[in-house]
Amino acid sequence: MNKIISDKNSKSQKIKSFLLKKLKNNKLKSNFFIVIGGDGFMLKTLKKNIKSSRVFYGINSGNYGFLMNKFSSKNIIKNLFKAKMISIFPLEMKVITKNGISKKYLAINEVSILRQSRQAASLQVISGKKYIIKKLISDGILVSTPAGSTAYNMSVNGPILSLNSKKLSVSPISAFRPRRWSGKIISDKSIVQIKNLNPLKRPVSAVADNIEIRNAKRIIIKTNKKIKFNLLYDSNRSLQKKIKIEQLRREIN
Repeated sequence: MNKIISDKNSKSQKIKSFLLKKLKNNKLKSNFFIVIGGDGFMLKTLKKNIKSSRVFYGINSGNYGFLMNKFSSKNIIKNLFKAKMISIFPLEMKVITKNGISKKYLAINEVSILRQSRQAASLQVISGKKYIIKKLISDGILVSTPAGSTAYNMSVNGPILSLNSKKLSVSPISAFRPRRWSGKIISDKSIVQIKNLNPLKRPVSAVADNIEIRNAKRIIIKTNKKIKFNLLYDSNRSLQKKIKIEQLRREIN
């Protein structure tokens, strides 16, 4: 039996029960996993399967479910067999805290640097040997993958990136100085270093998707091309199409 990974809420459990009955006489590939839940549950599941070659078909039982497929009781079997695969690469975040402790985590959507107190953050951002910005006073800054560019990144008015763009978005969160700085799009080969210019007075947290490290002094972010996550999408609702729809919506608005 192919593995079905389900969130614990009642809607997810109902979909799981339905699928178990439907799939009794339908054999899928052995590396095919069905994930039922929201985007957060999918992110959690992918990170638990970093070293596997599995492919994941997500079924949304949450709110927006950008990484997921819409559940259709009528077409679910047809959708499963005709689904198309998309591969995405995560960001690797290395954090050095003010106490000199070093920690590493992966982020599929984004790495966000957030002010930790009432004081705005004072940050310096470097890509390779070039400054992206020498001093930014803000609530924080965000480094997003193309897959994550329609998530938190979009809510802070960051650019929506095409999945095959080979780019990352660096976007400020409520920039205070300079007020007009809107961020930058950089190559996904870039190594981004973010330095807290005043860790004692203006502490910040570094967050990889939903994993938070407090009192971050220096953060190093890069795309990890050695790790690949394989996601399956309905042929008429691919991740590329979802991103294009969001791009069009922004243009219209």
